[in-house]
Amino acid sequence: MTLRVLVTNDDGIAAPGIQALARAAVDRGLDVVVAAPLEEASGTSASMSAVEREGHVVVHDHPLPELPGVPAFGVGGSPGFIALIAVHGAFGPPPSVVLSGINRGANAGRAVLHSGTVGAAFTAAANGCRAMAVSLDVLSAGEATAASGGAAVAAAARVRDAERHWATAALVALDLLPRLTAGPVESVLNVNAPDLPPARLRGVRRGSLASFGQVQMTVAESGHGYVRTSLEEPGQSVQPGTDLALLAEGYASVTAIRAVTEVTDIDLSGLGAPAGPGD
Repeated sequence: MTLRVLVTNDDGIAAPGIQALARAAVDRGLDVVVAAPLEEASGTSASMSAVEREGHVVVHDHPLPELPGVPAFGVGGSPGFIALIAVHGAFGPPPSVVLSGINRGANAGRAVLHSGTVGAAFTAAANGCRAMAVSLDVLSAGEATAASGGAAVAAAARVRDAERHWATAALVALDLLPRLTAGPVESVLNVNAPDLPPARLRGVRRGSLASFGQVQMTVAESGHGYVRTSLEEPGQSVQPGTDLALLAEGYASVTAIRAVTEVTDIDLSGLGAPAGPGD
């Protein structure tokens, strides 16, 4: 049976990264459907937001020029919302896998919490669908915007999209697909690739999450009725073995992560056992 795959993102249906990822999936013989926000939705995490008209969520056919015959939809909703309705059959048969990306800018470190790209993958995994988030490291502090704490880049950076090595990130992602499908459904693979041609990629390594993202948001100024934020590069040195360190060394990084997980290292003793049915 051919694997059914939803390709989505948070940069919007017209972003080049989503076409590269969908193209790679089609070339591997997968059954692909594309559904992504009509407009950029960076920094939305796993939010459930949607635009409705007369009680219906806005969905437009949006054929992709390089992928004739592949169904593609622009949706008036956040990436997490799109992933959720996809697993409930909004775009045809529910997917077995969600591939989210390729994001314009790395989603690394603990800042993945804020990423709409990662949020779509978390939402899919929480609803029984294996998922991978895929990003290309093109971000610098000077190109970031406050919209997402560094997950989006300024319009000037998009001019260079044609020069980016989207195919490198797509290749790494599809090569990792067997590991994803063999793993537990509640886990997400977070993949980051350097902006290098495939021949210059040093390899793929397992990376731990850095304790910070590529850029950090700070409050530059506050006053009556306003707050002005700015983004700056972290002052800490990059920890060896983390996703950010591997990217700096020319490797693609992959990290297995989970979103909502109970923990047992908090003392909740004396509160009684959970109530059972009928209690």
